[in-house]
Amino acid sequence: MNAQQIRNAYLQFFKDRQHAVIPRAPLMLKDDPTTLFTGSGMQPLLPYLLGNEHPAGVRLTDSQTCLRAQDIEDVGDNRHTTFFEMLGNWSMGDYFKEQQIRWFFEFLTDVVGLDPNKIYVTCFIGDEAHGIPRDDEAASIWQQVFAEKGIDNKIVELGSAENGDKLGTQGGRIFFYDDGENWWSRGGGLDKTPIGDPCGPDSEVFYDFGPQNHAPGYGLAHPASDSGQFMEIGNQVFMQYRRLDDGSFEPLARKNVDFGGGMERIAAAQIDSPDVFRISVLWPIVEKLQTLSGKKYESHTKSMRVIADHLRAATFLAVDGVVPANKEQGYVMRRLLRRAIRFAFDLGIQQNFFESIVPVITDLYHDDYPEVAAKRDEVVTILAKEEKVFRQTLRKGLKQLEKYAVDGLTGSELFTLYDTYGFPVELSTEEAYKQEITLSMNWRQEFDDKMLEQRTRSQTAAKGTFKGGLGGQTMQHMKYHTATHLMYAALKQVVGDHVTQHGSNITEERLRFDFNNDEKVTREQLDEVERIVNEQIAADLPVSFHEYPTDEAFNMGAIGAFGDKYGDTVKVYQMGEGDQRFSFEICGGPHVDHTAQLAEGGKTFKITKEESSSAGIRRVKAILA
Repeated sequence: MNAQQIRNAYLQFFKDRQHAVIPRAPLMLKDDPTTLFTGSGMQPLLPYLLGNEHPAGVRLTDSQTCLRAQDIEDVGDNRHTTFFEMLGNWSMGDYFKEQQIRWFFEFLTDVVGLDPNKIYVTCFIGDEAHGIPRDDEAASIWQQVFAEKGIDNKIVELGSAENGDKLGTQGGRIFFYDDGENWWSRGGGLDKTPIGDPCGPDSEVFYDFGPQNHAPGYGLAHPASDSGQFMEIGNQVFMQYRRLDDGSFEPLARKNVDFGGGMERIAAAQIDSPDVFRISVLWPIVEKLQTLSGKKYESHTKSMRVIADHLRAATFLAVDGVVPANKEQGYVMRRLLRRAIRFAFDLGIQQNFFESIVPVITDLYHDDYPEVAAKRDEVVTILAKEEKVFRQTLRKGLKQLEKYAVDGLTGSELFTLYDTYGFPVELSTEEAYKQEITLSMNWRQEFDDKMLEQRTRSQTAAKGTFKGGLGGQTMQHMKYHTATHLMYAALKQVVGDHVTQHGSNITEERLRFDFNNDEKVTREQLDEVERIVNEQIAADLPVSFHEYPTDEAFNMGAIGAFGDKYGDTVKVYQMGEGDQRFSFEICGGPHVDHTAQLAEGGKTFKITKEESSSAGIRRVKAILA
């Protein structure tokens, strides 16, 4: 069973158990200003896990494409990827631990065919100080399902991961860990759980690839170790508590299940290989790289892994409407593409090669994701254009290297060549050797220090950015969301009906909106957009929403964002009434009740900036002041 078959079998498995199959959300959530990308399967669904009713019901399942840019420097080992698919199923106040644990175990062993002897699980050890008992319920269920397969089911208490490094598995099958490993909340551990939030223990599932994959430097092997022997393939979150104002926890009246399983990792377990790059949605990319380069995967493993991962991620970003740029999502996309080109140098590929690789990627997904097939040619064009531009940048970098060479190369200058011009340090030092350029006792240490600084900044910036989509719910956010709808409609009137949203970001201070247009929007046009928006604010239009079947919504004239993928039903916000409506747009919210609220305090709508975001894409910023 390959990765594609595992994905489809999973969705069918839960569909047979009365789950509604919902479409994936795009990698860029335009209504969530708290995060750059969809980083987990549950992120688009957190509002429903927190109490909102989902239109598809209380049992849901999907395969969600995810991107975690903070993992970019880890790509190159056998398990980390920036892009991955998360298989998910949810119960909103319906079934709980018994069904969830049994169903996932049944799927892994009876459908995928994993050896149950190689499956290990973890549960929450409890916390007496916070009044949270040990999760004996989950552990007992696990004992039963293992016993039914004739598998040993010994329980071992390890506590922290550090203790696990010292104690090892001790012949266990079910392991109790503390809140550093087996507690879920939006903040992290017990003490970091936000007041008022639902939270609860989780139960993680691991596959054992055997002691030959254990790295002794990590201490003794156990599931929560990063040693390489055990790989997490699924996590079941049981939301059963809520944190109170005094910091204590009380049981929830409505308990939820949130499950996420790494599709690529389950596929790796199915072929009993700890190398996820050998599965069916990654290995064909590696094979193409071997053909293009004449090199073998075994001798150029890291470079081929980085290229395969980064181009797969960039392909889906392009499918979802992101274009290479110098800021935010576009910057991450550009960085992925440029890293792929840099690592291609290690393979001896110095000519344009995206046009050869990207079609391989789209062919792997077009049957299961129709939007990939529909945008195949467009995606190839976008990525190939970026490759051409970057190769010109590389030539500029060579000239910069010659300037640095006058007084010898320092580690700081080598980092600039890496960070600004995309030169891998190996390429720079190789050029320096060829040109007999002197390198400074300490260039390597200086370069490594700069790299560490950059990585630390990236990780720090990533921490806390995901607040589950519940950020951005203040009245100011609602006003700017509403103003964005008004401006979008006004831009279509003034600039042209071809205008389509290519990105949006809302903060409490301003709105930002990206749209397609081949030329700069004139100040006269911007003034007219301002006039129209302020006119609609003064008209105090009512703001309302209704849910429609998707086809019906589009037939009624609803507009959406470029790259967005919609399910069977959509929420459509209307400003104005009947045939006199001014805006009719697909959106998840939030918005004010009537447009005059935007003018509270004597404020008016003002466009503060218009600029190029990327080729063919313009960006405007606006405020209420």
